[in-house]
Amino acid sequence: MRLLVIVNVYRPDLGGGVLFADFMEGLTERGFDVEVRCAYPYYPEWADKTDRNGLAIAESVENRVRVRRFGLFIPSSPESLWQRLVYEASFFASLLRVLPAPGDFDLVMAYCPLVGGVGYGAIAARAAGAPLWLNVQDLSAEAATTAGIIRHRAAGSILTRFQRFLFNRAAVWSTISPVMQDRLVPLATRGQAVHDLPNWLHGSLADAIGSTQRPRGSRAGSTPHLLYSGNIGGKQDLMAFCKVLANSNAAFRFEIRGDGSAADDVRTWIQNSGDPRFSMAPLTDEAGLAAGLAACDLFVVTEKRDAGGSFIPSKLLPAFGAGTPVLAVCDAQSPLGRELNEAQAGPVFDWETVHEIGSLLENTGELERVLPGWQMASRQRGLRYDRERIIDRYAELMAELASASKPV
Repeated sequence: MRLLVIVNVYRPDLGGGVLFADFMEGLTERGFDVEVRCAYPYYPEWADKTDRNGLAIAESVENRVRVRRFGLFIPSSPESLWQRLVYEASFFASLLRVLPAPGDFDLVMAYCPLVGGVGYGAIAARAAGAPLWLNVQDLSAEAATTAGIIRHRAAGSILTRFQRFLFNRAAVWSTISPVMQDRLVPLATRGQAVHDLPNWLHGSLADAIGSTQRPRGSRAGSTPHLLYSGNIGGKQDLMAFCKVLANSNAAFRFEIRGDGSAADDVRTWIQNSGDPRFSMAPLTDEAGLAAGLAACDLFVVTEKRDAGGSFIPSKLLPAFGAGTPVLAVCDAQSPLGRELNEAQAGPVFDWETVHEIGSLLENTGELERVLPGWQMASRQRGLRYDRERIIDRYAELMAELASASKPV
């Protein structure tokens, strides 16, 4: 089966880039012939990581996946609306330089959150005479509004309607949480199936976590160790969380590893605060993340108020894989809030009760008592995100769609 995939990030980009590469390699293991059309590496640093971003189209074969990389405008200020619009439009225009011929592919998959990629996917699917599968990782218009990139209601409304129009060019939709599935079903005006197919802990990170042992022994009376690792942007509002912690009298050690559009602000705040309880470093490799998850007491995941209507953060999955409890700050009814309240894998706060975290960290005796239960629940929840089972389901549904779309 010949599959064309349109996505903005791909390995060596971190986060989704690594996961998407793992997915495509999983499909090739199942006999798929996969071509990926993506951008040159730039995420989460928002910088050209290869010094090759431009007009040239780079072609390579990476673990049996054909990869074609297209240049795009990389925003120097990702929170700027006009820069984000140019970023989207440039990816769309760059991709348009190469269109498939009729019959080149049996199926086209386009990933959202980049609407420009979805727009190209719709055109490419029509050119190839193949059905389009929409894979919704996040809703661009809503996420941009939440992050403060879109500040005017009219602009948000226009982008939301345009996003819905593009979505409905697809024959099948999938997304990564039941909450997101519920939100998308009413938007599918052609009665398209909307599948709940969660992301998973990709193979190499799972191996790194599996080979890293959590230190044994009692932590009675020890200083609670918190870890944040991942993208730092507007949606996370990590600065607000840090300021709440700084106002508490609790003894703790909060280790931040990350990059992104708001990372410099957090780094500057830590330096200026002079608070020794906080430290910040760049993102580590997978072995470093595995070691950090094994060493910390609580893995921190934060979402800005009203930001959680779209997705479950992928950074949650390594914590589950390691059996590390998660300390979350988010809306209770967001995908993240509902996931963690169901999993019972750590304490969950909203922004109205976030000040209570100080009391949690001060009571080290109670924390020592509840941590083993949270660890067990975290590891148990990780079983839901089994790589082989999820990719098998994708492969089965893709084959059904391609077969049903072929002329008799």
